[in-house]
Amino acid sequence: MQFDNVYFLGIGGIGMSAIARYFLHEGKRVAGYDRTKTRLTERLEQEGADIHYDDDLSLIPQPFLDKEHTLVIFTPAIPVEHSEFCYFREQGFTIEKRSQILGHLTAGKYVMAVAGTHGKTTTSTLIAWMNHVITGGGSAFLGGISKNFDGNLVLGEGERMAVEADEFDRSFLRLNPHTAVVTSVDPDHLDIYGTYEAVKEAFSQFVRQIHKGGNLIIKEGVDIVLDNPDIAVWRYSYDRVCDFYARNVRLQEGGHYLYDIVTPDGVIEDCFLGIPGWVNIENSVAATAALWCAARHEGRELNHDAVRKALRSFEGVKRRFEFYVNTPRQVYMDDYAHHPNELAATITSVKKMFPGRRVTAIFQPHLYTRTRDFYREFAEALSHADEVVLIPIYPAREEPIEGIRSEIIAERVTVPCRIVDREHLAAELEGMYTDVVISFGAGNIDACCEAVAEVLRKKS
Repeated sequence: MQFDNVYFLGIGGIGMSAIARYFLHEGKRVAGYDRTKTRLTERLEQEGADIHYDDDLSLIPQPFLDKEHTLVIFTPAIPVEHSEFCYFREQGFTIEKRSQILGHLTAGKYVMAVAGTHGKTTTSTLIAWMNHVITGGGSAFLGGISKNFDGNLVLGEGERMAVEADEFDRSFLRLNPHTAVVTSVDPDHLDIYGTYEAVKEAFSQFVRQIHKGGNLIIKEGVDIVLDNPDIAVWRYSYDRVCDFYARNVRLQEGGHYLYDIVTPDGVIEDCFLGIPGWVNIENSVAATAALWCAARHEGRELNHDAVRKALRSFEGVKRRFEFYVNTPRQVYMDDYAHHPNELAATITSVKKMFPGRRVTAIFQPHLYTRTRDFYREFAEALSHADEVVLIPIYPAREEPIEGIRSEIIAERVTVPCRIVDREHLAAELEGMYTDVVISFGAGNIDACCEAVAEVLRKKS
């Protein structure tokens, strides 16, 4: 790109930070604003980005006030009245959304894009890691911090690129993938879409944008309109017989599994995934399907030994089924889940992994609008646990809505439930009976993880 300077509004977002890291790698000057300092922003600062945390024009570094040489990238989470955003717009700077930039950066690549209201981060990271192990190269823009790559950006040789395709603000409609995975289409982001039907239509449009001769890999049972006649459609599942599925699933120690992956041209036997949980088996089936399609595109066969090696060595994603403690006496894991279906799937998976043990679910609701839309569903999902601890709602970009508090979930949970301030969570758990503990949420609950883990380590 012709710009020397790249300025980010919302630089600390997981998707934005990956693009910021890309431009730093390309030798551009990078600066930006974010609302709060986080581990991501601290790391970007260490890598050379100039970041401030107050909406103040005087804090914009001087070189980034040159509109002829500065590109401004913003996240839709930035409010329209944000003073820096208004300044750049009024002064005629080149301004693009994160999704537009991602569309530019994927041009000319063989794009494997993963969309879905949940499951997309782990699946896209699995694709990136498997592609790296199998081919020795490949690039990726990820929506989480990969433990294998120690980051959310992968830059490698070859034309293959894995991308997380985010449905928020219809961002994924900027992509034209060669192979697309759709993991789930649940009602979410209704503050953006309005209705579930509009969500489903956006996913149908995403499918229409797959390149001619490309592939759609869609979870068995997902119901959207599929009217792109120029692509191949493949179904995948955890254990339902279809194009790609798992069979002969055997629970191993610590919640891991040994299983076979059935593909259209053979069975990959005795796969062992490096992270636990049956939901991750399903994600690994989808990732394997994507690599199978990439190999087929190149006129090759998928190397089964390389697939097994990649799956076994996969270390997962920060805040996705992430274990802090895993002993016979105490288990603690943290997960980014913030939708009722994600909560229900993860709790169910954990109960299968640790049969007969007592599960305590800790949940910080994310957004007032999402809580308003799904408080009944949240209560139903959390009631799969044996005990629930709720944290007050994390507002993110939103102002409070009258009457919308964590209490409206707590009132409907059918198992013992209490509400605790985030700052007092570790102390509260110290006085509770705990066995298997899971914390959930897309807000700042992860700031408590080490303190919670320390309490549970002492118990174990």
